[in-house]
Order: sequence, then structure tokens, then C-alpha cells
Amino acid sequence: PGFLAIQEIRKYQRITELLIPKLPFQRLVREIKQKLKMDFQIQAAALEALQEASEAYLVELFEDVNLLCLHSRRVTITPRDVSLARRIRGEPKL
Repeated sequence: PGFLAIQEIRKYQRITELLIPKLPFQRLVREIKQKLKMDFQIQAAALEALQEASEAYLVELFEDVNLLCLHSRRVTITPRDVSLARRIRGEPKL
């Protein structure tokens, strides 16, 4: 199992295209706009930029979470690791 996980990690590290499917991401953005009562159109290029920024944020967050996990001498990340990483980064609580 560990070897397969490492192979999968290496595969995704080589990929440069976006990993979150476009349509579910668009639906999520639309849902957030509705919750915030924002009534405006988003250009396709802006949506793509938002998706790229979102994926980059998630990758960096999980890199930090993984470091915290390794620091605790564990191999499994926990919600506490995510909360601590966000706190160290100075991000607000969810």
C-alpha cells in the first residue's frame, strides 16, 4: 500500500493541468456566490484563474499539514493538523 501511494503521489507531482473537475468547481463558485448574495457574471478566464489559485492554495496547505504530521512522528494527517497549519498561517477559523 505504501509503494502504491508513493507512485500515485509522484504521478500527480508530474501533472501540470488542473485536478479538480471544471464543472463541479463552477457549481461550487456559483453556490458560494448565491450564499453571499453576489449577482455578477464571471468570465471563463477569471474562473480558471480562481481554480488555479484554489488548487495552489490546497497543495501548499497540505504540504504544511504533512510537515506538521511528520513533526508529530505520524503518517496520517488529522483535522487538528489542518487547523494548526491554518492557525500558523494566520488564517481565520472556519
